Amino acid sequence: MNPIINLILLTSMTAGTTLVMTSHHWVSAWLGLELNTLAIIPIISKAHHPRATEASTKYFLIQAASSALFLLSGITNAHLYGTWDLTHPMNNLSKIMFMTALTTKLGLAPIHFWLPEVLQGVPMITALIITTWQKIAPMALLITAWNLIPSSIALTMGLLSTIIGGLGGLNQTQLRKMMAYSSIAHLGWMITITTITPNLALFNLILYTILTSSTMLIMYLTLSKTLQNTTLISSHSPIATSLFLLSLLSLGGLPPLSGFSPKWLILQELITHYSTPLALIMAITALLSLMFYLRTTYISTMTLPPSTIPLKNTWRLKSNPNTLLLSSLTPISLLLLPITPLMIQ
Repeated sequence: MNPIINLILLTSMTAGTTLVMTSHHWVSAWLGLELNTLAIIPIISKAHHPRATEASTKYFLIQAASSALFLLSGITNAHLYGTWDLTHPMNNLSKIMFMTALTTKLGLAPIHFWLPEVLQGVPMITALIITTWQKIAPMALLITAWNLIPSSIALTMGLLSTIIGGLGGLNQTQLRKMMAYSSIAHLGWMITITTITPNLALFNLILYTILTSSTMLIMYLTLSKTLQNTTLISSHSPIATSLFLLSLLSLGGLPPLSGFSPKWLILQELITHYSTPLALIMAITALLSLMFYLRTTYISTMTLPPSTIPLKNTWRLKSNPNTLLLSSLTPISLLLLPITPLMIQ
């Protein structure tokens, strides 16, 4: 794709996300969501392949339907109360439409079926944009209107997402589908805590973005698309093997890595608000996600592909200069836990 067109699309996505994050008006928030959608569609469909066309069509239909539902929620609220303010109290119908529209955009269960299929049909960098950047705007709206979200619906969808995200990732051999179910599970943790402590949901979103970016950048730089491909990471770079291992374990929430801190804080907050059974179930479902992370780390670090050549590493390792972003994100994804107590009030 032409670099100028790429720049225009990325600028449009940035403008759309910024507009949503700074907006308290229904129409401007809807406009920002539409900018995001219209900018990502050409990026998804730029590969001349039937899977890319299928992925862009599915993504467009889902996002268009959820945007229409979001706007209908705003129109209903404006008709009843005479205001377009997002933070104004809503009636029950508007709340349900608002919640359904944004959770569909995020890919939360039970409206999650489109996300793994779309990610499977796009390149790794596009999948990274969909699982990180495209989650910011809907989550920003949920955090803005956190006190208007029906807590029972949010907690149910959050718990269901963690269960489906964990179970769905167990039988995946495609890394992009595995990361899609990982995204569903992490978003389940975020939506659960949004109605209780929105600041913690924001912290979780930031850390999830960093962890997912570092993991998927390693997959992109080592050309890994399936579990079998991960056995070749050590031949590209032994250091990348170690970073991939630590990034996946951090995504799984193992201490003392950074990914443990949001889960720890969320469970602590749920127990403080007398939701101990929910905290217990979510802690157990986190083990499901941890299982497929551990399986991937075992395959990538402890196994090698069948080979008739006795040498297991190439003589000259490939140098890749495009690692500046990865080298910036990886330390944050690994070393944040020691300073976490400083953020607890």
